[in-house]
Amino acid sequence: MTAPRATALIADDEPLLRDALIGVLAIVWPQLDIVASARNGREAIRLFEERRPQVCFLDVRMPGPSGIDVARHIGGRSQIVFVTAYDDYAVEAFARGALDYLVKPVEASRVAETAARLQERLRSAEAAPDIRATLQWLASELNKKGQSSPLRWIQAQVGANVQIIAVDAVDFLRSDTKYTLVAWRDDVGVPREALVRTPLKELVRQLDPAQFVQVHRAVVVNLRSVHHVVRGEDAGQIVLKGRKDVLPVSRSFLHAFRRM
Repeated sequence: MTAPRATALIADDEPLLRDALIGVLAIVWPQLDIVASARNGREAIRLFEERRPQVCFLDVRMPGPSGIDVARHIGGRSQIVFVTAYDDYAVEAFARGALDYLVKPVEASRVAETAARLQERLRSAEAAPDIRATLQWLASELNKKGQSSPLRWIQAQVGANVQIIAVDAVDFLRSDTKYTLVAWRDDVGVPREALVRTPLKELVRQLDPAQFVQVHRAVVVNLRSVHHVVRGEDAGQIVLKGRKDVLPVSRSFLHAFRRM
């Protein structure tokens, strides 16, 4: 007798992340049907009520209701897996409850471990754990820390592939109409570029301010990539290490290089 297929909802405001997770799940858990895909917390709640999936993969931080808010709404009606870009609090948070979590960018081996645990719970008809205390603790931690943990990875569409870019490898970011151009070095140091849909002002808030500095309303640079700064009367230019790009520095941002 064939076991019934499990159902799942994936909620994340980043389409590349949703697609990447769906792709990995198709490999490690082919019997799982993704019955809903949400772009924000409000949509996740609506789709959960419509589809009632057995498993919900929720981004911790989403526009509107957060993943924590969505999990509170769902209660014990579904198995919850949180997806987060910040793992400094994740281990302790999820050790407090029978919850699972995935750290972005998701790794196939970690997704496979999570899928195995979820399948066992579903086979044994194990009720979803009571996670109210864990959610309250996690919400408190996030409120205290905000987004203090800097972004570690950027996901970009390069041709037909999703490129996972380590933030440490990024030389600079530049606003490009509705997109942001990310300039980075690959594993052998070759300069690369890609466009992401996240606005520059949104990315800036997630970057480590000790490493990345806004030097123009449309440009953010990695200080480790700066070779030298050419000062002018009203503005300046940044010459990068190993790149031909020369970046503009607005007068209002020259103060960042007084000691360089």
